[in-house]
Order: sequence, then structure tokens, then C-alpha cells
Amino acid sequence: MGRYLLSDMNVQTNSSTAISFSPAISLPRVWQRVALGAILVAAIFLHFYRLDQEGFANLYYAATVKSMLTSWHNFFFASFDPAGFVAVDKPPLGFWIQALSATLFGFNGISLLLPQALAGVLSVALIYFLVARVFGANAGLIAALVLTLTPISIASNRNNTVDSLLVFTSLLAAWAVTIAIEKGSARWLIVCAILVGIGFNIKELQAILVLPAFWFAYLVAANARWWKRIAHLFIATIILLIVSLAWVVAVDLTPRDQRPFVGSSQNNTEMELIVGHNGVQRLGIIANWLGLRDQPRAQTSPQSPLLLGEGEGDEVLPPPNSQPKQLFDAPPNPPANAQPKQPFDNPPNPSPNNPPPNAQNNLPRGPNDETGLAGAGRLFNSQLAGQTSWLLPLALIEFIAAAWQTRVRVPFAREHQQLLLWGMWLAPQIIFFSYAGLFHRYYLEMLSPAIAALVGAGMVALWRDYRAKKYRGWLLPIMIGASALVEILIVANSAEWARWLIPTIGALAIISALALVILKFKSDSRFVLLPFAFSTFALLIAPAAWSLTPVLNGGDVGLPYADPDLLARPNRPNNLPADNRLIDYLNAHRNGAKFLVATVNANSAAPIILETGAPVMAVGGFSGMDNILSVSEFAQRLAQNDVRYFLITPQNNQTNDVARWATEKCAAVNDFGLGGQRLYDCARIK
Repeated sequence: MGRYLLSDMNVQTNSSTAISFSPAISLPRVWQRVALGAILVAAIFLHFYRLDQEGFANLYYAATVKSMLTSWHNFFFASFDPAGFVAVDKPPLGFWIQALSATLFGFNGISLLLPQALAGVLSVALIYFLVARVFGANAGLIAALVLTLTPISIASNRNNTVDSLLVFTSLLAAWAVTIAIEKGSARWLIVCAILVGIGFNIKELQAILVLPAFWFAYLVAANARWWKRIAHLFIATIILLIVSLAWVVAVDLTPRDQRPFVGSSQNNTEMELIVGHNGVQRLGIIANWLGLRDQPRAQTSPQSPLLLGEGEGDEVLPPPNSQPKQLFDAPPNPPANAQPKQPFDNPPNPSPNNPPPNAQNNLPRGPNDETGLAGAGRLFNSQLAGQTSWLLPLALIEFIAAAWQTRVRVPFAREHQQLLLWGMWLAPQIIFFSYAGLFHRYYLEMLSPAIAALVGAGMVALWRDYRAKKYRGWLLPIMIGASALVEILIVANSAEWARWLIPTIGALAIISALALVILKFKSDSRFVLLPFAFSTFALLIAPAAWSLTPVLNGGDVGLPYADPDLLARPNRPNNLPADNRLIDYLNAHRNGAKFLVATVNANSAAPIILETGAPVMAVGGFSGMDNILSVSEFAQRLAQNDVRYFLITPQNNQTNDVARWATEKCAAVNDFGLGGQRLYDCARIK
């Protein structure tokens, strides 16, 4: 019952038998190290070059970190504002790390982005280690290169969204469960559970997307008796729940008047936020499959996803008979004078007749049509295809090719353990992102490690079959051609800027595939590595070009993505459009009020907090929809001199009862017409 150690040259069992393939061309060890160094240098460049042009990136999260630095109370509860009025709608761990960076290096844009960029580079090194230890150094190098050039990873990792920290933590958990499977070790499985729990405290249920892969792989393939596997998983699950929910329970047990309101929750509890807003409300059609009800919020507003925060819970629905835009659709032609959407643009009010999510054709769109309609082809629509789907079909085929490399036996060989792990990482996430209701493009970064690992292992498997002169060896040139065609279709559906890539990808792929076909009939193997290297290069040209777009001209500050259209947008090195006249006026007339000003939502509050460090009351939380204060409670705050002024955008004054009351009862300060915003003095009632 041998266990296999896969190298790039052959497959060896722990018995005396060795399954040898025909000689393969492999890089010498010194050149493998040089190649890994070059890949890491490329990763460092893509993550850190001109990072300062991102400014504070996502202002919602940047203001949260600044507020957390004002007191231990705000730090622990992840308060959005310095007064501890409302908390951010995420767990605190990722922002604790950013706060530590800001403490060490000063509060600035670079210090907030540094942890994510560093995590991205470390993830590249870690994916190399995880793949190379089982499938060989060459497979590890390919995996590391693919992850380095995954566009959405670069876009997200150059931002203060915390997904890169979650990906790095999940890869550490994958390393721990790998050892646990190989050794049948409860101790290492517990380490994995702790790491997944840490990931939960970074991004809540998004961290659990990888758990089925870890638990199923251990249950099926661990080197232990079946009853021990079940016992180990039970113990690890208990520890996972304890680590995951410790902070949640601590918050919910704290008296509500002694902590901030839990942002984006319906009942001011972290548990409801997890189950509702960050849980069922994101599932869309999947919630229907599971028999769950996705209850819409009492009010809906598309105002929040303004490149500031995530637009959580605010879905913009398609016309009744609209169809999802797929890979083969022609790209849209924007008006000649169209301007890119800026962080503080105000979208029109939603129609009161808009149906709740999933009401139209049962096919939800993401915020601002960011993700397109749900369906089997969603990952290849015009919004998502260029983010991480370039090599997805190749990864799926190569998973099968690598699994067929050696016969499946019990206990599983190391390569089959790993293929099971990465395959189970990928499959549930493909289903989730294809049919989920509410997510953003940068969430797709969670797909990237599995795609990279399977492409790395699979390319080496196809290469072995090709060199072994087996019939499966024809898969290598076939898959090169098919993958190139997929990439050409993605490029063809994008901006005009990228069309030059089509002949480049096509020519290199055709030449490489034909050369491999011809050389398969030749016994001389001296030149066979060259077309293989060219084919790999051809398949990475387009992802590399997309990855460069947020580097060259700055990324989207609130909802990061990678796309050539970023190059047509004006660079915004400072995304703090705070009006100094407004700040000066508020400071001069504050008269001892606890809050400098009240606003409808975080969209208006964040730049003022970042500019002044003063408390700003976002009465509706992130989206403006949170039921934090009633009108009478706000009036009581006025009487206590907690707040005096209310800054409001007229288009949104009907989205919150307090905001509507302020516009009707408070006197307007006519000195300010701030791009549609108006200041109201609630010390002077009409």
C-alpha cells in the first residue's frame, strides 16, 4: 500500500518499485531557485510598485482603522467612528493588523495597504511550497507564476480590503491540513481549524468556503483509521467554533449601550450579521436551493457601493427580461463623453416599486451590475471573466489529467490527497460564485490558489504524458489551443486597448501547439521544451496585461478589479474630496458638541473622519439603512448637545427617517452647496 512521492522525473513508491516515465527535461536546481527568485521579484513589483497612488483606497475601512487607533474600546469593537457610534460590518482581525501597521509606520495610505500587499507576496511563496513539496519544483514554479499573474489578486492585494489576508491564512490552513492528512494527525488538524477560525475573524463566512475541502480531504484520505478521522474532525470542529465565535460572543454579551451598534445588522448583534447580511442575503439562488429565505431589508438603496465600501445588501436589479452578458457578447460601447464613476457620485433614488432580490427571473445581479446575472456561465461574463477565469477550464481538465497519472489506491498517494484538496477547494466556490446573490469581484481572489495549484500540477502531468508517448500526451497541444481560444474570447469582449493581444496569443499558441504535435513524432527531444515554455508564456500574456492595469494607473479604490478600462480613467492619487470650507465651518461652530456632524451614511462620514479625526455620526451606518436611532432618540441627542449639524445629500434624504426629519425640520446653512450636499443646523428648528 505504497505512498507516492512525485518528482518531475518519475513517480516513486516507498517500495522498491518505481514507475518511470521517459526522460523529462527539467530545470537544474540552481535555475529553479533563480526562477523562483524572479517570480517573487515580479510579485513584489506588482504588489508594491506605485502603491502610494492608491491613497487611502477604501475610505470606509481607512476611517475605521483611524477610529480604532483612538482607544482600546474602539480597537476591540472595530468602531467606524472615533465616538464608537457604529461598528464596521466585518470582523476586526484584518483591521487590527492594519492598525498595528499604522502604529508602527504612522497612519497613512501605505501603512494601511502594506499588510495586504505583503500577504499577497507571501501567498505566492506559500503556493510554491505547497505544490512543489508534492508535485515537484517545476509544478510549484508554474503555480507560483499563475498566482502572481492573477489579475484580481493584484487588484485586491493593492487595496485595504482584507481578502489577501484571508487567502494567506487559508493557504496556511491548507499547509496544516496537508500534514494532518499525511500523518493522520489530530494535532495538525487542530492547527488547521485554528487557522480557519482566524480567517473567520477576518472575513466571516467567506473563510468557511475552503472548509469542505479540508474536512472532506481529511475524512477520505487521512492516514488513520476511519473512526479516528471522525473523532479528529469532531474535536477540530469544536475548536473551530470556539476560535471563530469567541469575539462574536464577546460583542453580543456586551451591553448594547456600552459598545457600537453592529453595522449592517438588523438587530444590533454580530450573530445576526453573520447569519443574515453576511450569510443568507449573499446566497441568492443558492438560498432557495437550501430552502432558506433571503429576506430583503425594509428599505433598499443603491447608494452605498460608491467605490467607498462594499455596497453590502444593496443590489441593483436588471430590467425584467434582461439576459446575462456572456463571454461571446460584443463589448458595450460607452458614450463618447462618458466619465468614469467617482467615489462620491450619487446614483439616482431607487424606485419604490423595485422588487426584492431574486424577484426577477430568480437571477440576481450584483451591486452596480458588478457581477452580472447568476448562472452557469457567470464566471465567463464580461464583468468576471478577466479577473480570474483565464485558466479555469485548463485547471479543471488538468485536474483530471493529473489524477489519471497514477492509479488511485487506498490509502491515497500524496498527489491524490493534494488533488482532492485543491479540487474540493475549487468546486464549491465555482458553484457559489456562479449562483450567489451578493458578492464583489475581488471576492474571486479565493478561487486563485486552487486554480494556480491545479494548473501547476496539471501542466507537469500533461508534460509527463506527452514525453511518455502515451495517447493522453495529445492533451497537451489540444489544451494549449483550447485555452488560448478561451483567452482570445475574453480579450475580444473587453476594451479596444487589449485587442492587440489576440494575434499575439493566437500566433504563439498555434506555433507552440503545432511544434509539439510535430515533435511528438520525433525521437530527438533537445528542442521539445522550447514550445512548451512558449505555450505557457502565451497563456499568461493576457492575465499579465490585466494584472498591470491597476498598477499602471491606480485601481478602483472601493471595489477593486483589474481591467483595461482602468487605464482610461483619470488617476486619483488623493481620494479625499473633503471640503476645507465645510471643515472650517464645522470646527468654528461646533460649540462643544460630541460629534462634529451627522451624516446619512459612511459615504459622507469617512472623508471627514479621515481629514479631522473627529467623531462623525453616520445615523444609517454603512448603507444609510441601519436602524440605529429613531427620530426621538436623535432629537434627544440634539438636546444633549451630542450633535448639531446634519450633512445630507438631497437625493438620499428619503432613505432614512432621521435624515428626512432633518431636512424637514432643521434650518439649511445656505453658505454650502457641496456638489449636491447641504448642511443643516438642527440647533435652529424651522
